[in-house]
Amino acid sequence: MLEKNIRLAGLRVAGVVVLAGLGLSACATEDYVNQHIAAVNARIDQVDAKATEAGQHADAAMQAAQAANATAQAAQVSAAQANSRLDALTGRVDVIEQRLAAKPPRN
Repeated sequence: MLEKNIRLAGLRVAGVVVLAGLGLSACATEDYVNQHIAAVNARIDQVDAKATEAGQHADAAMQAAQAANATAQAAQVSAAQANSRLDALTGRVDVIEQRLAAKPPRN
């Protein structure tokens, strides 16, 4: 029985040594972590630059759209004014056409 307890104790110590060795070998060194963090930071910087550029393009597109909208509104006002002048002339043209239709043709 004593021999069995000694064997179990030896197996326990061996198990602890193996687990400790595996646990310690899985630890990352500071340089390893720094390298990977630097790579991630570089990627974050790239994505941030692209996002900033996309935001600038969106702002420029918004300004162009607002300018186009202002131009379209001015054109709409101008067209409305032209239509109102045309409506005012239509009555006068109708009167002139009626007078010409009433006159006998010249031969």
